[in-house]
Amino acid sequence: MRIMEKVKICITTLEYPPDIGGVGESVHRIAKMLIDSGYEVHVAVFRSKERLVADGSCRRASCTTTLQNGVFVHRIKSAARDSVTEIQDFFSDVYFQLKYLHQKYNYNLFHAFFMNETGYVTTLLAKGNDVPVINSVRGSDLHKHIFNPKNHAQIAWILENSAWVTFVSRDLQKRASVITPSVNLKSSAFWNSIAPINFEQFPTPSLVNELSGIVIGSSGRFRDKKGIEFLLDACAQLSQELDLTLLLIGDFVEKEREYWQQQIQQSGIGKNLRITGITSRQEALAYLPHLDIFAIPSLHDGCPNTLLEAMSAGRAIIGTRVDAIAEIIEDGVNGLLINPGSTEELTASLRYLATQPELRQKLGAAAKIKVRQQLAPSVEYQNWIDVYQKTLATPESVLLGKVSLV
Repeated sequence: MRIMEKVKICITTLEYPPDIGGVGESVHRIAKMLIDSGYEVHVAVFRSKERLVADGSCRRASCTTTLQNGVFVHRIKSAARDSVTEIQDFFSDVYFQLKYLHQKYNYNLFHAFFMNETGYVTTLLAKGNDVPVINSVRGSDLHKHIFNPKNHAQIAWILENSAWVTFVSRDLQKRASVITPSVNLKSSAFWNSIAPINFEQFPTPSLVNELSGIVIGSSGRFRDKKGIEFLLDACAQLSQELDLTLLLIGDFVEKEREYWQQQIQQSGIGKNLRITGITSRQEALAYLPHLDIFAIPSLHDGCPNTLLEAMSAGRAIIGTRVDAIAEIIEDGVNGLLINPGSTEELTASLRYLATQPELRQKLGAAAKIKVRQQLAPSVEYQNWIDVYQKTLATPESVLLGKVSLV
């Protein structure tokens, strides 16, 4: 394919740095890849929960544009005309703002991350203007939101009308094909990537001084899908046998805080638990070399960046047989795999690794090699370039004179 002019891509997303979150990190990484490949990249950021104004004030709809490291970042806000902005009013405002951006910049391709919030409005605009659209499924959109009956038809429509669909695990791709069989003909599944990390550059976090015994850790924004209640129970049980500390690097999402406080109390883990609270990514990374075991007991989880970070730090990992975790971790080779939701299996695996320092070192070393070789940015870069070239070669793009096929 020979690109006749600088191709303009508009990515829609729920978050983008400095926002905290795995989707934002992924979009930032992909945007940089595309910039380096000569594309003009725009990122439109909007999220329905931001339609609510805490102090009850009113505002008009707006779109604020900044240039961040060569990427045009458009942050869209819906109007707040009364105390509660209905969801349809939010999406109507977002559609208007996205349409204005398209009229101004004349995008060659739209790319939506996470179907429920961004996918529908982006696909509707793209199809209405004969522009190809990629939808990227991240995890919860097919694992959780599909069970809302109001979402099913919308998700099926998005999958059917996408020029291409990407998934971060084969499990998600299979689920989508059950909903919309045509997805098999226009989709690909590949993992996230991670750039090499120099852990020696980070100062020692102050909380490290409070860690004793075998240090078991997990990181992220802890919520329903993370399976942390099973980790609390397993570590509470093991603390009766071993000197250990469970370190949670991050914090619980606010809307579930009462539930998690109850779970902590019921587990009986007490003084063996440390929680850092919300930290910067750099501080979160700085804790990883101080862990003996990294546990990621997710019930479902797409392709979590925290897993790749722990692999980069050479940690011994216990993960669950879900999504990309089960595809990346090879049981007994570069980590241990257990079934999700099983306190018994998690306890047994933690006990086993806690008493096997040489095995921990072996698994951690293998994880570090795999993440460098198979989850390197160059691998993800080639996957994305292939997707973009296939999508830009669709009949819509060729007929509009946006690309020329060689």
